[in-house]
Amino acid sequence: MTEITATEFTPWVSLFGGMLIGTAAVLLMAFQGRIFGATGILAGFLSPANSSDWAWRAVLLAGMMTGPLAFMLFTGHMPEVEVPVSKLALIVGGFIVGIGVTYGSGCTSGHGVCGMSRLSPRSIVATLSFMASTAVTVFIIRHVLGGA
Repeated sequence: MTEITATEFTPWVSLFGGMLIGTAAVLLMAFQGRIFGATGILAGFLSPANSSDWAWRAVLLAGMMTGPLAFMLFTGHMPEVEVPVSKLALIVGGFIVGIGVTYGSGCTSGHGVCGMSRLSPRSIVATLSFMASTAVTVFIIRHVLGGA
């Protein structure tokens, strides 16, 4: 069975995942004229402007959620993911990320993948900001608080 730890260095899996995200971003821009920002896609799905806008968002979100099933088709088993934090930490982290994407007007996929590739100054600043925040957070949790 394949076990993936959240902090494990996985260059080949990460490269493949990045290629899939990049391909999805290019295809969405080519066929829908939209930026692949996952939180914006989800927000538009929950309160769509019209039914055709809802349909492509529903298909894209369904594709995101069926990734483990695709993994199972290729390997014969579901991926086992170990996250070395409590459920409370995941919930609190989710709320913090939600606040960040709201104030930052986008998420890592919108700013980091699409915005950076378009050389958007706003996205460059946003990406530098969340990458620096991530580095500081990991340092504090691992070296100051002594966590995982």
